[in-house]
Amino acid sequence: MRILLAEDDPALGPELKTALAKHGYAVDLAVNGIDAQALGEEDIYDLVVLDLGLPDKSGLDVLRHWRSKKNNIPVLILTARSAWQERVDGFEAGADDYLCKPFHTEELLVRMTALLRRANQQISSQLESSGLSLDENSQSVIKDGAEVSLTGTEYRLLRYMMHNPGRVLSKLQLVEHMYDDGTENDSNVVEAYIKMLRKKIGAELIKTKRGQGYVFGEPT
Repeated sequence: MRILLAEDDPALGPELKTALAKHGYAVDLAVNGIDAQALGEEDIYDLVVLDLGLPDKSGLDVLRHWRSKKNNIPVLILTARSAWQERVDGFEAGADDYLCKPFHTEELLVRMTALLRRANQQISSQLESSGLSLDENSQSVIKDGAEVSLTGTEYRLLRYMMHNPGRVLSKLQLVEHMYDDGTENDSNVVEAYIKMLRKKIGAELIKTKRGQGYVFGEPT
């Protein structure tokens, strides 16, 4: 899953980005409203964590702009503003959830997971598809009763594919959900990771659509 984190605090922003990355998310960090708005208009993010007190353009104005453009990406507002009217303003602008500072990272992660489940019409944190079980809370993958050992990048790749079974996913789509903005994003490495995943979960579960990309799921 690829996350846009819009937070201008020079300590909190990088700290949250690191924490989210440790939990299997690819994270892009924007430190002002103008950059956040532009990034959020790219169709690559699964969720936005949005601070309201951004410089250059407020998070509330950024959110209103996205919604006016029919951008329905899930947005979790993260802010020090806790007055009830400000919460109402946030929800009326189109926010999906609201978390006040200070907060525990664990609560942020739980709220993010809930929003992503809702967006994907997923009931629990566990994905079941094609004989595999992936638990997003423990970041574990089970096949035939045994845990599959995956690297962080392999896990992010598999999770994205399991969220989109049966869909043709291009190399560009996959690489965007494997890496954050601080990594050399070479789509050619997708082939290598697909090869490694096939060895671990079964080659039949990831099909190649020549010239298009890959499809996760058992053959029909």
